[in-house]
Amino acid sequence: MPWKRLLIGVDDSPEAAANAALGWRLAQQLRVESDLVHAVREYWITFAEEGLVEHAAEFQLAIITSARQRMAAALGPHVPEDMIRRMIVRFGRTAVVLREVARELEADTILLGGKHHSMLNRWVGGSTSHDAVRTAGVPVLVTASPADHVFRRVLVAVDLSAAAEPTAAAALEAATVLGAELRAVSVIETPIVSPTGTAPFARTPFYEIAERELQRRVWPLFEGRSVTTVIHAGPVVETIQGEAAEWGADLVVVGSHGKGWGERLLLGSVTERLLNHLPTSLLVVPVSAQQPGTPTTVRARRTRKRAARRPGRKPKRATRK
Repeated sequence: MPWKRLLIGVDDSPEAAANAALGWRLAQQLRVESDLVHAVREYWITFAEEGLVEHAAEFQLAIITSARQRMAAALGPHVPEDMIRRMIVRFGRTAVVLREVARELEADTILLGGKHHSMLNRWVGGSTSHDAVRTAGVPVLVTASPADHVFRRVLVAVDLSAAAEPTAAAALEAATVLGAELRAVSVIETPIVSPTGTAPFARTPFYEIAERELQRRVWPLFEGRSVTTVIHAGPVVETIQGEAAEWGADLVVVGSHGKGWGERLLLGSVTERLLNHLPTSLLVVPVSAQQPGTPTTVRARRTRKRAARRPGRKPKRATRK
C-alpha cells in the first residue's frame, strides 16, 4: 500500500485541531500530499417550503463561506495557511463527502480524529469513523494520539482470512515509512466449547491446525522485514487490546471483513469494537470482495459446472460483452 495522498477529515469539535496537526505532520513524515476536508449539513433545504428555494445558491454560498471562516479560525494556529486555503468544504454527510473526495483525488488514506459513540448513538445518528470504515473503500486511520505523538510501534492483527494479505502489506508499509517496530499478532478463537467440558481457548487440535496454517500462509507475508510474530488463544478484541497495551503499541492495523449491518447488530464487528475501545490509533484496511486470481470468467465457469451437476437443469451459456 504505497502512501500517496492523505485526506484529513475535520469538523468543529475540540479534537479537530489536534487531528489536523497530526495529519499534517504525518503527511510531512510520509512525504505525501495532504488535504483538509470538511462536510457541512445542508441547512438551506429547510427553507425550500417557505418559497425561498430560488435563493438556494445564495444560501449555499453563505453557509460554505461561514464554515470556511469558522474552520480557519479553529485550525489556523495548527496547520499551514496554504493548507487551510485549499481546504475542501462540501455539503453532505461526512463519510459520503470523504468517499467522494478520495475517489476524485485518488487519495489512498483517510485520517479521522477518534471519537467514542454509544451503540444507540451509532444506530440513530451514525458515527463518522464507523461510516467511513464501512464505506470509504480506502484505508481509514482513526487517531487517538496528540498532535506531537510519534508512532514508534506498529501492531498488526492478522488471521487466516482473505484480509491477511492486504492488512500485512499496509502494516509493512506503515512501519517502514514511519521507521517503527513491527509486531504481528494472530488470535485463535476456538469456535465452540467441547461437549466433554474442554475449556474454551485451550490448545485444542483446532488451535494446532490454525497455528500450522499461520506458519504456512500468513507469517511468510512478512518475509524480508524484521517482525515479531505472536499467537494467542482467546477472545479476539480483548486479546488484541491486551497485546497492544502490554507491548505499548502506538498504532494497531486491522483488516475490515465488510460484515453486513444485520451481523454487526447481532454479533458486533471486531473492527467496530476496537474503534470503540482501543486507546491507540487504529488503521483499518478494507478487503476487496473479489480477490486476485478469481476473475469473473473463473467464477462463471465454476457456476456453469455446478449448474451442470444439478439434475434437470442445463448450464447457462456465458454472454459475451
